[in-house]
Amino acid sequence: MVNVAIFASGGGSNAQKIIAHFAEGRIADIRLLISNKPEAGALKHASNASIETLVYQNAIWKSQPQVILDDLLLRDIDLIILAGFLLKIPDKMISAYSQRILNIHPALLPRFGGKGMYGLNVHRAVIESRQPISGITIHEVNEHYDEGKILFQASAEVSPNDTPESLEAKILSLEHLHFASQIERFIRSKNWK
Repeated sequence: MVNVAIFASGGGSNAQKIIAHFAEGRIADIRLLISNKPEAGALKHASNASIETLVYQNAIWKSQPQVILDDLLLRDIDLIILAGFLLKIPDKMISAYSQRILNIHPALLPRFGGKGMYGLNVHRAVIESRQPISGITIHEVNEHYDEGKILFQASAEVSPNDTPESLEAKILSLEHLHFASQIERFIRSKNWK
């Protein structure tokens, strides 16, 4: 059984889907949900599923990442999933969890990635550049925003009448459809212990 921590900053619809996917005891135990925002809806989804939650203010992520890392190690976490987490992961954590942190990005990387490229910012950029398709990218996390090894992509058509909000809804549907199953695929592909 692989012990998983989810990091989330927002409403937590992806976290909720991941929790539900692994609730039957399939190869992973979602042990912990960590947020940088005490009001994040993801915390409620985790609490409703009897999953432990922790909140660390932004300053802790920047100045004392060892505190967070110690809590992950204390809980024997094997894999970290970023599900709408908006802070850069500290280098110390990336080093400790090398090739064991996954992120989902709401565009087809390597385009439309990098600092500030999240949420409606991404979808606005895709529409403004007149891209015919957009999509999702699931990738490993390294020291650079959105530059880790790409594991999976899925695409959706961008229609001429799409707004950033309507494109966001299309992309979120793709995230919900694929993220949990791709996490399971990743887990099954590794030798964990």
